[in-house]
Amino acid sequence: MAGTSSTGPGAIRLGEGDVEINADRGDDERDVLTFTNTADRPIQIGSHIHLADVNPGLAFDRERAYGFRLDIAAGTSVRFEPGASRTVPVVALRGARRVPGIQPGNARHADLEARRADPVEDEE
Repeated sequence: MAGTSSTGPGAIRLGEGDVEINADRGDDERDVLTFTNTADRPIQIGSHIHLADVNPGLAFDRERAYGFRLDIAAGTSVRFEPGASRTVPVVALRGARRVPGIQPGNARHADLEARRADPVEDEE
């Protein structure tokens, strides 16, 4: 196995101090939500999933979570064990604010701003 080097291609150079994620977000783009896993298996939510579309086994205020994602580092996730509740910070999605989602039938909600302007009731 080759040795590691702090210089050259592939080198990892760490700066001093901590990195604050989403530091440019104001209070209007942040919230804190409590999630409860009502399923019989663990559920994980990744860093960039639209919260309104996550596993239906998680109980939380989905309307309040609309347009938000977890406020965690990119590429990470939060695991919810069966029956457990966790309070987690969330942050508003930015960019084009188009989220086609992962749940079938949610394509009509892909444009977050359009839905806020003209909410559509979910069909039973």
